[in-house]
Amino acid sequence: MTNNSNPQASGRPTGAQPQPDRADGMNYAPVSAVKPQPVVRPGEFVFAAAALDHGHIYGQTNGLLEAGATLKWVYDPDPQKVAAFLAAYPQTQVQAAESLEQILSDPEVKLVAGAAIPSERAALGIRVMESGKDYFTDKSPFTTLEQLAQAREAAARTGRKYMVYYSERLHVESAVYAGQLIKEGAIGSVLQVMGMGPHRLNKGSRPEWFFQKAKYGGILCDIGSHQIEQFLYYAGCKDATVQASKVGNYANPDKPELEDFGDATLVGDNGATHYFRVDWFTPDGLSTWGDGRLFILGTEGYIELRKYVDVGREKAGDHVYLVNKSGEYHYSVAGRVGYPFFGELILDCLNRTENAMTQEHAFKAAELCLIAQERAVRVTG
Repeated sequence: MTNNSNPQASGRPTGAQPQPDRADGMNYAPVSAVKPQPVVRPGEFVFAAAALDHGHIYGQTNGLLEAGATLKWVYDPDPQKVAAFLAAYPQTQVQAAESLEQILSDPEVKLVAGAAIPSERAALGIRVMESGKDYFTDKSPFTTLEQLAQAREAAARTGRKYMVYYSERLHVESAVYAGQLIKEGAIGSVLQVMGMGPHRLNKGSRPEWFFQKAKYGGILCDIGSHQIEQFLYYAGCKDATVQASKVGNYANPDKPELEDFGDATLVGDNGATHYFRVDWFTPDGLSTWGDGRLFILGTEGYIELRKYVDVGREKAGDHVYLVNKSGEYHYSVAGRVGYPFFGELILDCLNRTENAMTQEHAFKAAELCLIAQERAVRVTG
């Protein structure tokens, strides 16, 4: 049973609202507006940005700034990238560093955020950790299992963090809220996670490395890493086995090393299963870059996320649909949940804890996407 009586007037999310009289005593009340609160004062946690090859560096930077971090330096060998970055943050005191070494030798800097070419992310991270600083890299964090092994060794040896920006869970409010619902027991134990991660190709504006497999790692290694990380998190898996994986190039013969389609099936160490599909086939008519969906099946209900658009209904994203024994619920959570990962990461770096994400979780998600990529059957192209 639902209640649709003037939800906008009350400040509640639009759509079906749960009734408070639940048999099990739980009330899935609508989320209220929550703006991420800084966890530190200015100057208490200083970070730098380096290697600006992917636009995700802006998401990484924004999240840290919103959580209270202080941006001091930016470095990239390309002055145009640096100029664009400086222009994006006029409210900060960020300065252009003359070299990466200038950042690594600054004792104030506690963390370096980077979005290098994927094949170069491990080497940068190892150098950062060996300088005594924590590292926060864009996904995918590696392109080979050898790089992963080297980073694991360096993280263990130095005691520094090698954190990964798995943005499709960490920086999407509907994904954050789904995690909260699962922790509350809204759908019981998770049995299966099914994800779809289509992206718009924008072929003409991509850098050349984007089409070189040795540099981007393959589609399952790249955007597939989001999907596998979500599965491990939502299903509560410490490990998983890749059962099958496929890749192909269906529509881009002019870019033979590009994989424009991929999928995989995994089984978690707790018996939960996972299927995901990733591709570069977002139609031109879609109002955003990709219709990202996630379906989470539990023993007592299920959740669907419409992350970036509600097709044919609403261009805004962050829609959460919940169905369980108490009814059918819809939450529109944009601007209401926030992104707790970034504040937790800052506090983890300061306190040497692992509340935002464990190091093993970050590495395990990377490992499984590399295995899926390595074992993938090429179905076309």
